Amino acid sequence: DDGRRALAEVGLERHADAWPATLSGGEAQRVALARALVREPELLLLDEPFAALDALTRLRMQDLVDELCRKHRPAVLLVTHDVEEAVRLADRVAVLRDGRLVTDERVTVARPRDPGDPAFAALRRRLLDDLGVPAPSHPVRTPELDRVGVI
Repeated sequence: DDGRRALAEVGLERHADAWPATLSGGEAQRVALARALVREPELLLLDEPFAALDALTRLRMQDLVDELCRKHRPAVLLVTHDVEEAVRLADRVAVLRDGRLVTDERVTVARPRDPGDPAFAALRRRLLDDLGVPAPSHPVRTPELDRVGVI
């Protein structure tokens, strides 16, 4: 059955009979994705799909969406306020500022996309500039963050 196949694609085949209230936020998002893809749409609209998820679940969902969109090949319109998410997932980025289109460009950063890649960081910075977000005057560093490898 198509529904069970779609649930299997998002790793939720064992939850086929679960009540929605028993699912975590990430599981609920995966069910929504399966429900959208089961009909093999030509266009998939994702409006802030990861905004309510914790950071790790968000990264996992971004990977899953990327994988499934490459498999099913719908055109995807991703609406997000997360510049890093846009650079990570998009083939093309359009930036609206004050209701005006200020940027429309192809993302040429090689996949898989890594935020540590200089090309990724440069595009991220350029998009933030287009949004009026100034670069920090100095990097924020603490001994605690240095110990765990976070800058």
